[in-house]
Amino acid sequence: MNLEGRLIGNRYEILEKIGNGGMATVYKAQDTVLKRYVAVKVLREEFTTDEEFIRRFNTEAQSAASLAHQNIVSIYDVGMEDNIYYIVMELIQGKTLKQIIDEDGVLPWKWSLNIAIQIASALEVAHKNNIVHRDIKPHNIIITEDGIAKVTDFGIAKAVSNSTITAFGTTIGSVHYFSPEHARGGYTDAKSDLYSLGVVMYEMLTGRVPFDADTPVSIALKHMQEKPVEPIKLNPSIPYSVNKIIMKAMEKDLNLRYQSATEMLKDLNMALKDPEGDFVKTSSNDMAYTQRIDTIPEEVLNQENRNSEEGKKKKGKIRTFFAKHPALKVIIIILLIILIPVIGFFGTQAILSAGRTRDIALPNFVEMTREEAEIAAEEANLVLEITEEFSSEVEEGKIVSQDPPYTDGYLVKEGSTIKLVLSKGENIKIVPKVTGMAREEAEQSIKAEELEVEVVEEASDRVEAGYVIRQDPAANEELNAGETVTIYVSTGIKQITMEHVVGKTEEEAKKTLTDLGFDVTVVYEEDTSKDDGVVLRQSIDVGTTVDDGTKVTLTVNRIEEIKNGTVNINLKSLIGEEIQIADDGITEIDPTVQVRVTVTSEGTEETVYNQEQRKDVTSLNVPVSGRGTITVKVFIDEVREAQESLNLNSENPVLNID
Repeated sequence: MNLEGRLIGNRYEILEKIGNGGMATVYKAQDTVLKRYVAVKVLREEFTTDEEFIRRFNTEAQSAASLAHQNIVSIYDVGMEDNIYYIVMELIQGKTLKQIIDEDGVLPWKWSLNIAIQIASALEVAHKNNIVHRDIKPHNIIITEDGIAKVTDFGIAKAVSNSTITAFGTTIGSVHYFSPEHARGGYTDAKSDLYSLGVVMYEMLTGRVPFDADTPVSIALKHMQEKPVEPIKLNPSIPYSVNKIIMKAMEKDLNLRYQSATEMLKDLNMALKDPEGDFVKTSSNDMAYTQRIDTIPEEVLNQENRNSEEGKKKKGKIRTFFAKHPALKVIIIILLIILIPVIGFFGTQAILSAGRTRDIALPNFVEMTREEAEIAAEEANLVLEITEEFSSEVEEGKIVSQDPPYTDGYLVKEGSTIKLVLSKGENIKIVPKVTGMAREEAEQSIKAEELEVEVVEEASDRVEAGYVIRQDPAANEELNAGETVTIYVSTGIKQITMEHVVGKTEEEAKKTLTDLGFDVTVVYEEDTSKDDGVVLRQSIDVGTTVDDGTKVTLTVNRIEEIKNGTVNINLKSLIGEEIQIADDGITEIDPTVQVRVTVTSEGTEETVYNQEQRKDVTSLNVPVSGRGTITVKVFIDEVREAQESLNLNSENPVLNID
């Protein structure tokens, strides 16, 4: 049945088929309501009459729709129309992990570990919601263009209350990734998904599955019976801890496997930080061992036969005795019925007590000396495994850390092994002199002292490009191993190009050129035809390339403001005539004089005051205005005159003309 071009659910327009699964076909569709692309999974036509498959299909929708996680494909909708059963889900742009493995073969261990962490995170959420996937395989993991892993196809998952799942009566999924319990048709739970994840990791890091054969049955038998070749033997570049994680995840015994996705996630994240670390906890149920048994000599066998005959005679006598005393037989039987359970109970307790190891409180070994730790371990009947390393925090000869770490009330079994790290003290290094060296030589010299290097590049007109200008800290200073030395490496003389700044404000122009690396100087001149404060000229032409730090002069327009002032004219001093007094003591009327004051400012002449003035007036105040420095002329009768200059930029300018 081809659904392309059809609208289902009165909402989803089927555009094209993008995949086929074991029980469903997947289409790309347009959600006409939310205007987005989605994937629509449609149950294959041959299964629509099978009630069991329909139930399983609906179970997928109901269980997966309850999961919300960035590494799980989201379920948007579920429905049925015209005998078409469908699920609407998130459309992922990317490739399946299987396609990537087929294209690239063996994948980088860090990338693989990152993908495994994302898958485990998805399983952690599903398992906490009592959902088991049961078909974890590279085909069901889509890697987006951004490198995000999305687990899809919870097609045979089933929400349960006891975190277990039974098969539907048939074998479903991919046998290459089956857990042993799944392969034998037994109960499967969250640990079964972790086994499958271990197989996926195995394939990512080796390019092959751990078990393969001509028939599915043969592969299933290998999962149940054979131990896989360790992946590190097929790919020696796999870190030690990653190899251990895979082998623990693929343990056939459920009790030896990871017990939860959370537990596996912890080791996966630790492997990124310490790839060669020995932190993966493993145990064994192989308690029995093969013993050598000596052959029995013939004389011993003959003696055993003689003893057997004598035993038969004794048993015959006992039977005869009880036949004569039947009441006594009943009493003895009753006593045995009472005593046997009591003897058995106390005997069992004695045996268990004899074989049981005590739980003891874990001592806090941190900050102890080696001798103190050994005494404490001996008193607690614990075994110590001590390694040494440098430490800048704990003094030499004392314990830096312990595994398991100390927690108040934490109990361990008597005889347990405790791993201790003993401080070797600070690992002091002397900073070498690298100033003047070539960059590569300087880096090698610093790293040879077990120090880290940080390189900062900067321009220099004194040091050739590629050579160290200076270093921090200086040579011969002390640092702990692993600390950082910063070296400043010359890139040579930096070249900068002049930009056009004429017409910009002084502030804008200075910032532009200073940011480029110019040394800016500003001078001012006045041009009333241009705006005040803008750049009139720049001393370096636009587009010219010069050395960093070159000086450039900007000429900026500065227009003086019009200011007001006062001219104080001493007429008496300028006229130079005394007042005449008549014989009768009456003051003679003074003749008048013509007074004219002119002001010259910015090349223009303006008459400020022009009228007759009495001679007996001693002074005259004339207001003036202008810009910058003005020239004031005073004329008396067109003959006598005085001239002075006045700077109107000063505070409250006043000119006295005598």
